[in-house]
Amino acid sequence: MSHEAHEPETPHLDFQGTTPYEDYVKADVLTHLQHTLSDDPGEMVFLVTTQVMELWFTVIVHEWETAAKALREDDVPTAVDALKRSVRELEALNASWKPLSGLTPAQFNSYRGALGEGSGFQSAMYRRMEFLLGDKSASMLVPHRGAPRVHAELEKALHEPSLYDEVLRFLARRGHAVPEEVLRRDVSRRYEPSPEVESVWTAVYSGDERDEVARLGEALTDVAELVWRWRNDHLVATRRAMGAKTGTGGSAGVAWLEKRAQKSVFPELWTARSYV
Repeated sequence: MSHEAHEPETPHLDFQGTTPYEDYVKADVLTHLQHTLSDDPGEMVFLVTTQVMELWFTVIVHEWETAAKALREDDVPTAVDALKRSVRELEALNASWKPLSGLTPAQFNSYRGALGEGSGFQSAMYRRMEFLLGDKSASMLVPHRGAPRVHAELEKALHEPSLYDEVLRFLARRGHAVPEEVLRRDVSRRYEPSPEVESVWTAVYSGDERDEVARLGEALTDVAELVWRWRNDHLVATRRAMGAKTGTGGSAGVAWLEKRAQKSVFPELWTARSYV
C-alpha cells in the first residue's frame, strides 16, 4: 500500500455559462450595486453597510413572518426556531454599525450631501420589520406612493396581524385570558399595552419555566432586547456623526431616534416581570 501523499483533485472549473455559485448567489449583481455619488473614499463603506443592513432586514422579516404563520397553526417549536434564528441575525445586523460607529462629523459631512433627502427612515423593509413588531402607522406608507410594488407590500403588511398579535391570539386559544378588545383590535394601528395582557404574561412566568409558552416568551424577549439595542446603536452612531442637527430626509435626527429608543417592543413581556 502506497504511503505517498496525493494531491487533492482539482475542482471542476469549466462551465458553459456562469458558475453555479453565481447562478445561486447572484454575487455579480450584488457587487455591482454600489454607485457612489461623491469623491470621498469613505462613502463606499457607508453605502455597502447600508445595503448589508437592508439584506438583514429582509431575512429577519422572513423569520418573523415564518414565526407568525407557525403560531397561526399552533406550531410553537417552528415559531421558536424562527425567532431564535432571528436573534442571531439581529446580532449580525447590530454588528453592521461597527464600520460606521466611529464616524466624525467631518467624515460624514464629506459625503452627506450625496444622500440628498435620502434617509433610513424611508427603508420599506425596515418599515415591514416595525409593522411586524406592532408599530403600525398608515402615514408610513406615504413615502412609498411612487413605488407601486413596495407600497402594495407595505399596505398588505399594515392590515395583517403583527407577530405579537399572532402571539396573543395563540395565548387566547391556549386558554389564557387575553381580552376580546385586544383580540379584535384594529391591527392596522399601533399596539398599545394592556394590563390584562400583562397579567397573562405574569401568570406564564409564575409557572413552569420549561413550558413552551414560557420559552416562546423568552424568545420574544431576546428579539425585543436586540431591537432595543439596534435602536440605541443607531442613536449613538447618529449622535456621534451629526450631533443634534436635522437628519437627512428632514427628520428630527437624534431627537427622533431618542424617542424611538425609549419604546419597548412587546411591552407586557417586560412589565410583567415586576409581578412574578
